Amino acid sequence: MSSTDELQDEFTGRGGFSFGGDISTGHYLRKLLSLYERLELVPAPEGQLDATSTRIAKAKPSLRRVFIVHGHDEGIKETVARFLGKLDLEPVILHEQPSRGRTVIEKFEDYSDVAFAVLLFTPDDIGHARGKEGDARPRARQNVVLELGFVMAALGRAHVCVLYSGGVEIPSDYPGVLYEEFDSKGMWRFRLAAEIKAAGIDVDLNKAV
Repeated sequence: MSSTDELQDEFTGRGGFSFGGDISTGHYLRKLLSLYERLELVPAPEGQLDATSTRIAKAKPSLRRVFIVHGHDEGIKETVARFLGKLDLEPVILHEQPSRGRTVIEKFEDYSDVAFAVLLFTPDDIGHARGKEGDARPRARQNVVLELGFVMAALGRAHVCVLYSGGVEIPSDYPGVLYEEFDSKGMWRFRLAAEIKAAGIDVDLNKAV
């Protein structure tokens, strides 16, 4: 059985594991996900079990709420929101929720009782490596890429889907995430509905027509 100190040492490198060198954000994220999956093996100190159980009960996800994380393309955002409503799901558009002085991450934590997340990678920015202006490619807003990592850690990869459009660059640091093209023929509707259903959320696939 792993202890809290052992898990901390594993992440920080004191236990013989080193994060030296050029390591991507995705590498850190995969390590955090690995540690998260083993947290249930760590015994809680006596007296904290009731408090922990209460927090878990409060965090129980609603199987009808779905996050939408988006960039500047309002048209795609509204189309996806209407489609989720057609599936009898409740779209939660984070940036439309009241801030009340909270940061984006704090808003994520307060609205994290969702069962699935759809992230919209639209060509809002242009990016390239230094000195390679000729290789410039359309990119999603960097805040959307950051928030992809957050929802992966919070919900698990099976509960996350990225819809992309406009030949946008796909980040290489998030393996295992489903990327579906927001195509003009509307096939994305069937694929997204199927992924939501596969994640254990009850939806009628006939409504994806």
